[in-house]
Amino acid sequence: MNPRIHDWQGKRIWIIGASTGIGAETARLLLQRGARVALSARNESALQQLAAPFSAACVAPLDITDAASVSAVHARLMQQWQGIDLVLVVAGAYNEMRADSFDLDAANRILDINIRGVYHCLDVVLPELLRQQSGGIGIVGSVAGLSGLPKALAYGPSKAAVINLCESLFLDLRPKNIAVYMINPGFVDTPLTANNDFAMPALMTAPQAASAIVQGMERGDFHIHFPHRFTNWLRLARLLPYRSYFYLVHKVTGL
Repeated sequence: MNPRIHDWQGKRIWIIGASTGIGAETARLLLQRGARVALSARNESALQQLAAPFSAACVAPLDITDAASVSAVHARLMQQWQGIDLVLVVAGAYNEMRADSFDLDAANRILDINIRGVYHCLDVVLPELLRQQSGGIGIVGSVAGLSGLPKALAYGPSKAAVINLCESLFLDLRPKNIAVYMINPGFVDTPLTANNDFAMPALMTAPQAASAIVQGMERGDFHIHFPHRFTNWLRLARLLPYRSYFYLVHKVTGL
């Protein structure tokens, strides 16, 4: 559904959320394949450590919840690169939340990063992509956005919004030769999932997730989801009547 990518050499890629986990490993993989990568996140020291072995890495710290911070980094990159070939918004927040432990402040923090932060990025990158009539944008959601899951009272709805957003972006941007990648991981071993106290089926490592993302973009996939043995099950299970779906979710997660 998107153009295939045959060569990363020299591609100008901005990864927002590159300090740890999926973002860091995706940045490392693309740098190894010859791309020029701007590394953004709040943790500048982690970005510097990631960038150290790569001359093509550019450290550009920001806070995705601060629109002015995102805009300033974008202006710097445009001055340096005169264009951007791919933007990957990987930054995300997660914490467990159930109805009996609802926390409005925590919910707003999740929404600030997972939704409002994405819009801060779109505000600066969409005009440039439309001007270029080329390039692409990828946003990391989650299979938790496909349907309701236990302990995801704030996280799940934020990722459901990302899924809806990516679908709308694709309809608007694909006719203009701009790629859109909707990236929905299953469980990945990262700092975000480290404190989960429930079974995580088909848990992947961050390097495995990065490889799946890069391969999906190379194939031109719109919906990049992994691992398939878990994500396809969840997508199919969602077609069941609610009674059966809730029963299966309970059996798989134990929650």
